[in-house]
Amino acid sequence: MATLTGMDPMAALHVIRAPLIETLPRLSASLAETVPHHALADLSPNCAYAPFKVHGAADGEPGQVITTSEVAALRPRVPEGGSWQGRAQLAGTDAPVLALASIITEPPALLVLVRTEDTPLPEDRVAPVQALWDVLTAHREGLRTEALPEILAVSRAAASARATAISELVDTHGAVLSGLLGVLRDRDLDDSGARARAIDLILTALVELRSRAQLDQTLVEKRAGDAFERLAESLRRILRARGIRLDLGRPGAEEGADRLLPGDVVNTASAVVRAIVHASLEDQGTGPDGREVSRIHVSWKVGAADLRATVRDDGPGTLSRSSLDARRVVDRLTPLGGRFEADAVPDWGTTVTIEIPLTPPDTPRHDPLTELGARELEVLSLLARGRRNRDIAQELHISESTVKFHIAKIFDKLGVSSRGEAAALAHEWGAA
Repeated sequence: MATLTGMDPMAALHVIRAPLIETLPRLSASLAETVPHHALADLSPNCAYAPFKVHGAADGEPGQVITTSEVAALRPRVPEGGSWQGRAQLAGTDAPVLALASIITEPPALLVLVRTEDTPLPEDRVAPVQALWDVLTAHREGLRTEALPEILAVSRAAASARATAISELVDTHGAVLSGLLGVLRDRDLDDSGARARAIDLILTALVELRSRAQLDQTLVEKRAGDAFERLAESLRRILRARGIRLDLGRPGAEEGADRLLPGDVVNTASAVVRAIVHASLEDQGTGPDGREVSRIHVSWKVGAADLRATVRDDGPGTLSRSSLDARRVVDRLTPLGGRFEADAVPDWGTTVTIEIPLTPPDTPRHDPLTELGARELEVLSLLARGRRNRDIAQELHISESTVKFHIAKIFDKLGVSSRGEAAALAHEWGAA
């Protein structure tokens, strides 16, 4: 892998620490000196909330923008884990570009820089850019794999809004183009040459419209059977070294193996299953008769409205809910409306079942933390970590009486009556 030699060594940290909405602007600023450019386009399959993003303004006619299809068309030219330089059609015009592919993901995450000059860049300038792109892609992959609660709520809301917008645009534009096509095919109209040319343009536009919708679906949805196999492989790596047997209940045709599932559902289910497996292995110890976990069974089933995953072990049957809470099982499931049940039977083992809805609720839940001010959020965050009033006061450099005042306001705004309830909301909505 290339190194960041020749660039600010803090560039990677500056970019990955950015809020999701600021990642591309910060990346652009970090690369401005090494690769002068007008715009960046990012096509990443591991970013479910927005797999295609653009920052800056590319050359082209007013109103023209870089499209998903234009960037996707560059993928065959870029070697996996490498870069490509040349001219390409972006925003409806020919422009010099540098395109980089990171093999951290499958398919590779693609970054395209619309350059300000046409002279090819030497390898010593491209290599650190490739390294920074790999670091950012790896960071995003970690967020996706771990399905962090604070990311999931944003991801689901954005994905739902994007899907609705795309569907509406496709329907609207498709209807208009189809109507024009019907008129132009009327042989009673004169000027057959112009009519034939217009028909050809409209047919091309319809194909382009459908391909964009299909590409977006490919980026944000995963086939259930494929996702399960990736999960199974990650579990094999965990269990093989411990000598634990892994039994798999693969989804077949009846269990929805061919169903396309939202990326956030797949990522959450996989992260939660791995967390449960770790809890089964590490948090139960040995039973009175010396019983330990020797076998774990994992299965998936896709229903009409949800994904159900089951994890069953043959251990001492002492797995507690607090152990699963410590591994953020509830935190990960809550943003998607998921839930779980755990049935631990001493000397027989534990079965944990999770259910995750495939679609968001009709009415998105309101984030109660938006009612809090900045200082109240700081106090709540520390409270949720179990800090006492004295500790909070010292850390925030305020008096204990001020802390008590803030906590009273927090309780009132959140509609809770105890520190435990407030802490639970903080964990649920990503403030802890």
